Amino acid sequence: MSDTQSQSGWNVEPRDYVRGRKRPYEGERLISQYVAVRDGTKLAVDIHLPGDVDEDKAYPTICVFTPYYRRFALSEGARNSIDAAPTVAFYRDSFVKWGYALVCVDVRGSGASFGCRDGFRSPAERLDHHDIADWISKQPWCDGNIGATGISYPGAASDFLATTNHPAVKAVAPLFAVWDTWSNHLYPGGVLLTCVSRNYGQLSDALDYDDRALIPDYAYFKDDDLAGPAPVDDDVDGEMLKAAIYDHSANFNMQDFAQQMRFRDAPLTDNPDYTSAKISPYNYANRETDKNVAYYSVSGWMDGGGYSVGTIQRHTWLQNPDNRLMLGPWDHGARGHCSPWQPENTRAQQPFVAAEVLRFFDKHLKGVDSGIDGEAKVHYYTMGAEEWRSAPAWPPKATETDLYFAPDGELSTGAGGSAGEDTYQADYACRTGIHTRYDRLYIANVEKYYDDWHGRDDKMLNFTSAPFDVDTEVTGHPVIDLHFKCSERDCAFFVYVSDITPDGKSVYVTEGVFRALHRKEGKNPTNIPEIGPVHSFSTKDAEHLLPGEAASVSFDLLPTSYLFRAGHALRISIAACDSDHFTRIPDGRPPLMTFLRGGEMASKITLPVI
Repeated sequence: MSDTQSQSGWNVEPRDYVRGRKRPYEGERLISQYVAVRDGTKLAVDIHLPGDVDEDKAYPTICVFTPYYRRFALSEGARNSIDAAPTVAFYRDSFVKWGYALVCVDVRGSGASFGCRDGFRSPAERLDHHDIADWISKQPWCDGNIGATGISYPGAASDFLATTNHPAVKAVAPLFAVWDTWSNHLYPGGVLLTCVSRNYGQLSDALDYDDRALIPDYAYFKDDDLAGPAPVDDDVDGEMLKAAIYDHSANFNMQDFAQQMRFRDAPLTDNPDYTSAKISPYNYANRETDKNVAYYSVSGWMDGGGYSVGTIQRHTWLQNPDNRLMLGPWDHGARGHCSPWQPENTRAQQPFVAAEVLRFFDKHLKGVDSGIDGEAKVHYYTMGAEEWRSAPAWPPKATETDLYFAPDGELSTGAGGSAGEDTYQADYACRTGIHTRYDRLYIANVEKYYDDWHGRDDKMLNFTSAPFDVDTEVTGHPVIDLHFKCSERDCAFFVYVSDITPDGKSVYVTEGVFRALHRKEGKNPTNIPEIGPVHSFSTKDAEHLLPGEAASVSFDLLPTSYLFRAGHALRISIAACDSDHFTRIPDGRPPLMTFLRGGEMASKITLPVI
């Protein structure tokens, strides 16, 4: 731990910063209206202002661009306790009382906004974000300093806004948000994440079409008192809202959209220029302009199938000095604490994130000496140790430690001895359940993560190490090297790392997914930093297998920071599918797979050990 700042990781823990800060405002003033962007499309906007008697005061302003309703209408006779803005309450309650204006926008084709969406994060939306920021900068309640934040979709929107280089935009905090939409979200490791394209697509349809028969399927919106998107103040009879929702009938279909992009460079069939780059923040990033905007990127160890990778990619690519990274023990959105060793009385996690983002905005939008400059650039939480660490950069300094596949299902610190092989008949009954890192992505209400993991590896090929002699911290990006044969021309690898306790219980740590078709190493598109082995995932680099002939693949697993206690062991489990979440390759033909070990083709995992 030579490069960590302190055992606790913080000079001032985020919650302590908030406790020591005077809250100047109570309540809020709410204004709702339409704002027309450059192509004439009218977007529904809510302006939340601090509850201040001085209506002429100007505030730094934070933007949130959302497809999840800036605010709901309430049913007749709704209970007094209902919050009409459940999807933006986090931002409202985190910033407005501290002296910020908050502007929440229904993105085009959603909520009460007009227009339609031609894709997931339509390129037109990025220009909308610029136009809204430009409008905000001219309002009497804005002091000329604009920031943006948001979780997931709104987080990526804050990224897009920063790339427009509007001079009033000084700081953004993309929370749990992608950098490369293709690999961070739709196709982790080149395999379609069907639980997102299918279930999230249905959620989008339910919201965009105001289909209230479908909305109750999603926990965040399951409330009889929530009655569709709220109209703006001047739309007294709701006719403009009806017209806006009618526009949404032309919105894209998520499943159809995602399936057209089976390669990173594959375009929509009706538009050769519309590839996944068009819906990815990295495509618009420019170091010469982005250096003018301060960034705080936040994610968690159980954040979907690649959001943590995207968060790290963004942080690694940015070179401006006001660029920070925080990786916590969190799921998508920090709805929950995901360490399997968390104490029973773990507090809510979103206030921790909000406190640190407030501290960041205080410095960059208010000019307050918040003490954040005295903190390390990187903070991360180590599960098992249950402690925050800090470092000057990501990844922290580590020693690469190899564990080799060995006979009798062992992992060896040696090269695995003489050459050998292990066969595995793919079992398409392999599933990871509904308490996983993926399920929160389509708004499933997951409370405990991988609490049913033990025993799932019975359907997988397993290699287990000897118990560790000392506590061993793995922090960073594990890399798996597989030498294999396959009975089919393509397949997918699902590789899991587990902590095996002294009593034999299997505890999930992290995983990696990869499609064999993409095993050829090459170059990423510009602006995607290289983390681990690099694959282009492009059509030109795709290469089918020759059935029965040896091949090799190397890929990184999802990053983690985890402490294996002395007496515990590490297990690598390999499957060919996760039928609960991903498409199966090849579908309908479970392959026979042979993994080589020892000799010149020694399969192994490389661990970054602190």
